[in-house]
Amino acid sequence: MKLPFLYLVLLLPLLAQTQALPSSEENIPFLVTFGSAAEKNWGDDDFTQVVFFSVPVGRKDPVYVRIFDADVGGKHDENRSGFNTRTKFSMYGGKGAHSDPDAKKVNPAGNYKAGVLLNSKSFGMDATADNTWYTFGPFNPTEGELQPEYGGYVFKLIVEGAEGDDGNLYKLYFSSKEKDNAPVEGGNGFTYEYCFRTNEQPNTVCHLYPFVNPAVISVKVHTFDFDSEGKMRMISVKKKGETLKTSGDGDWALTELKIEKEELNTSLDVQLIKTSAVANNNVVVYITNQYGETMPFFTIPIGGIPKYKYKIGVKPK
Repeated sequence: MKLPFLYLVLLLPLLAQTQALPSSEENIPFLVTFGSAAEKNWGDDDFTQVVFFSVPVGRKDPVYVRIFDADVGGKHDENRSGFNTRTKFSMYGGKGAHSDPDAKKVNPAGNYKAGVLLNSKSFGMDATADNTWYTFGPFNPTEGELQPEYGGYVFKLIVEGAEGDDGNLYKLYFSSKEKDNAPVEGGNGFTYEYCFRTNEQPNTVCHLYPFVNPAVISVKVHTFDFDSEGKMRMISVKKKGETLKTSGDGDWALTELKIEKEELNTSLDVQLIKTSAVANNNVVVYITNQYGETMPFFTIPIGGIPKYKYKIGVKPK
């Protein structure tokens, strides 16, 4: 049985005050969602991405979700056969938005759209949204679902490739201002499954930061369509660099690792290290515990970026 995350409330004030997703610490260029007619081996297994944002209890000022390059076409997006794709962005709050079990699963099925629909907009080719920011909101913080163990009220953003076969590359920011990226004090962003574009340059590293709660005994790292472009490893306060299996074109790879006592109540650093010259590579990653429950990736690692703690042994005379 999963233990509650009440200890997260104590750790959240330690987070850097930024709610960019992806964050600078993750070193991920863009999130990506393909249209529903795309081939899965282009790097998106289900054409849906679900992201959550938390707001501290007591905040009265409105919050906003800002989307960079929301349209499909123009400067950043992946053109497969002439831009023909529409992407739908939908914002949810209220009861079930996060607490419904289907909302935290990696496949968009069942009641994953639970909650109250607060706003929705679809984008195709749109010069007014290309290479610039589009804002959802304002939202009253209490319009989210109260989840104290996740830091307060939680909102859900669902991104769907409604039609077409192109890749929509975009970024998100959880902001306290409508027309600027300004952190929500004490806020955070997280997701249970990442679909993103890797870096173009070799010898660069993308980072994902799942948090290990006290109930976790082991984890499974699932990776889809890494295209064998490099290697993967996991660093923690206990592990210097555990090798993870990498997936090929359109394939899944799975690595199971035991969690050590020292790793409880810390973040892990899942690293995707690019060593090849593969361009336009998109990949999916999620992680589960021994019960098969998905574990959240936080944009800023809870408790800080994990550093391996060296131990120096002293031989007795």
